[in-house]
Amino acid sequence: MKAIGVHGLTKRFAVKRKAEGMLGSMRSLFRPQYAEKAAVQGIDLEVERGETLAFLGPNGAGKSTTIKMLTGILHPTEGSAEVLGLCPWKDRGRLAYRIGSVFGQKSQLWYHLPPIDSFELMSRIYELKRGDYRSRRDELVRRFELEPYLHTPVRKLSLGERMRCEVAAAMLHRPQILFLDEPTIGLDVVVKQKIRELILDMNRQEGTTVFLTSHDAGDIEQLCRRAVVINYGQAIFDDTVEAMKRDLLTDKSIRLQLLEPGMPFVFEGTRVLRQTDRELHLSVETRRASMEEVLAHLVQHYRVSDITIEDPPMERIITHIYAREEGGAS
Repeated sequence: MKAIGVHGLTKRFAVKRKAEGMLGSMRSLFRPQYAEKAAVQGIDLEVERGETLAFLGPNGAGKSTTIKMLTGILHPTEGSAEVLGLCPWKDRGRLAYRIGSVFGQKSQLWYHLPPIDSFELMSRIYELKRGDYRSRRDELVRRFELEPYLHTPVRKLSLGERMRCEVAAAMLHRPQILFLDEPTIGLDVVVKQKIRELILDMNRQEGTTVFLTSHDAGDIEQLCRRAVVINYGQAIFDDTVEAMKRDLLTDKSIRLQLLEPGMPFVFEGTRVLRQTDRELHLSVETRRASMEEVLAHLVQHYRVSDITIEDPPMERIITHIYAREEGGAS
C-alpha cells in the first residue's frame, strides 16, 4: 500500500470581487459578487512508504492547500486522496494517530508551558501507554539533545531550540508520515543541519515517510530523493532531485587553484567567470563540451594544485523550472 495516493485533487475558493467606484461599492455591500479561484487544479501524485518527497512551488502555488487536504483540514472541491489507506477528510480522527506535522510558523507546543508538559499532554491525546510514552520520550530527548530545554517555558526558548522540540513532539507517537511545512525557516546554519540530520535519521531507522515543503535549497538537497514542483495549482515537474539537477540546467562550474600563472583560457562551450594568476573559475555548458575534454585540456595547459567541480545551486534550478513554466504559459 502506498503512503499517499492523489488523483485529480482540486480545490477552488470563492473570492469576493472588488467593486469599482462608489456605486459599485454600495452595491457590493448588500449584494457581494464572488469569483471562483482555483488553488489546486487536478493534481495526481503517489508517494511510496519510506519515501522522502520535496513538494515545491512559489508562494501561492497551492502547497499549503494540498497539505491541508492531505491532513484532512480541508475538503477538496473535486478529486480523491488516500493517505495510509484512509480518506483524510472523512477519516481525519483515525488518520491523526498515524501522521505527524511540523509547521515552521505555527507551534503545537503550549507557549507558557515547558516542552515536557506538552509532551505529556500529547501522550494523552494520542492515548500512548505510559511505558511506551516514557521510553519514546527519553529516546527523542537523547537524539534531539533536549535535556537542557525540557523544563524551560517555550516562550523562553530560542527558535532553534523550539523547533527541535517541535520535531520531537511530532515524532512522539511514531507517525508513519511526517508532514513538514518550512521546518527550518528562520534558523541558523548549525541548527538547520542538526534538524535535517535528525529527520533523516528517523526516516532511515523507522521508515518514516517525509513530505516536505521548503524554500530552502539545503532542505531539498539533503532531505529528499524526489521532488514535485507545482505552480498555479498544477504539477509541472515530478522526478528525482538528482534528475532535477542533472537535466534542467546543463552547466557545471569548475574552480582551479593554479601553481603558476597560465595563458588566457579559451575552449568551446566554456565561459571564463574569473581568471587570475592563481585562480581560474569556469562555467561549462555540458551540451557543447564534455567535462572529460575540458578537464583534459586544463591539466595539459595549466599547473594545477586543486580542482573543484560544482553543480549549479538548487535555487537556480528551481527558478529555472518556474521561468520555463511561465514562458510556456505566455
